[in-house]
Amino acid sequence: MSPPAAIIPSATAHSIAWRLTLLLTLLLTIAVAGTVYAALSYGQTAATRAFDRLLTGAALQITERISVVEGETVIDIPLSAFGLLSLASEDRIFYRILGPDGVTLTGDENFPLPEQTAPRDEPLLYDADFSGEAVRAIRMQRFLAERAVRGPITVVVAQTLRARSELAHEIVTRAVIGVVIAGGVTLILALLAMRLALSPLRRIERAILARDPKDLTPFTTTTPREVEALVAAINRFMARLDRRVGAMQGFVADAAHQMRTPITALRAQTELAMEETDPGRLKTLQRRIRDRAIGVSRLTDQLLSHALVTHRADSATLALIDLRRVAVEAEREARRTGGSEGIELDLPDDPVMVTGDAFSLREAARNLLTNALSHGQPPVWLRVSITPDNRALIAAHDSGPGMSADQLGRIGQRFARDTTNPQSAGLGLAIVAEVAEFHQGSITTARTTGGGFLVGVELPLVPPSTPPIPGGNIS
Repeated sequence: MSPPAAIIPSATAHSIAWRLTLLLTLLLTIAVAGTVYAALSYGQTAATRAFDRLLTGAALQITERISVVEGETVIDIPLSAFGLLSLASEDRIFYRILGPDGVTLTGDENFPLPEQTAPRDEPLLYDADFSGEAVRAIRMQRFLAERAVRGPITVVVAQTLRARSELAHEIVTRAVIGVVIAGGVTLILALLAMRLALSPLRRIERAILARDPKDLTPFTTTTPREVEALVAAINRFMARLDRRVGAMQGFVADAAHQMRTPITALRAQTELAMEETDPGRLKTLQRRIRDRAIGVSRLTDQLLSHALVTHRADSATLALIDLRRVAVEAEREARRTGGSEGIELDLPDDPVMVTGDAFSLREAARNLLTNALSHGQPPVWLRVSITPDNRALIAAHDSGPGMSADQLGRIGQRFARDTTNPQSAGLGLAIVAEVAEFHQGSITTARTTGGGFLVGVELPLVPPSTPPIPGGNIS
């Protein structure tokens, strides 16, 4: 037993595992990118909120230590006000305090004030550029109602953004590391789960590769429900292939046996003719040789026709066909090959449409004619009609007595020769039967009331509303 041929994958084909891996990687990449973006936004927001609270606390402490002593505004900046801000050692701190008249009382008088306004009892946070750096500042006001000083005291406290950026970067870095680790673990687990889920397909692959090429029995591998349709399709294909291989092997064996006998007889008669000197007996032998040669020729022709019909049963594309055209072409072919004397066509005016293979139906019609001409009596009609049960019929009708009960019982069998006709190949109605089975039809026989015998094929009729195929009209 030769080992099974290796399956060579297509250059453009990709496995299901590869496609799922690509899809999972793409989805996880999108998820990680979204998470990183969310982490970046959250990190910046969290850092801003944390340091804004420190700025608010520092400004609030300074505001609470503002008082009026002997008509003078006294500002006592507590050290604790900048103690919290000093936790960010790399940042610089700025402040500015303005009196009710807008004059700077202390601090850096060039520090910018916010352009927007806000209620005096609410702090206002804003961003600005000062001393070549981006800063975050808060403006807070306290209203004094003393006799000497009356009006709002404005306190501005600011801090550079280095510590904020570092905190945001740290938050984002930790989040990204966590997301990448979680994504990698998720991808690995998903790939393992995918490999486990696809194991039935690998099991089927191993079962196919391990099989003997001659083993066409159905698979019995246990598979998930999603793969049952695939296994069922494989089993149906193998069953059909098994039937075809068995039929072909039987056909080849029968054909070899059937060919051997007439060829042996032809050779023997040829040798007798070569040694015969009597003109009368020589002429008799010549007639026998001619009859044998005609029989071998007809047998060979029908063997090839049978093999071709068997092949087309699995490969031909079915189309919409008018049986009247099939009958016309079969009659023309019989006229070209000779022996068409006495053939008449009996066709209806309206199309008789079926779905089938034109070549196979033409071969069936030609063999119906050949059978009627060989075994019946002229005249012979090739008829197309619609039966009372609404089926399409193409049949050969001759004027002879018809088949015997024994012949009717063997109709459609291969090599069922008529002993009264030595030129019969015994394959004509076998081809007709195979074509009928291929087209979901059946062979029908009948003795007509006016005398004669009819052999034909009944096929499913296509409704008249379906348009014929291009070129389907008879001519």
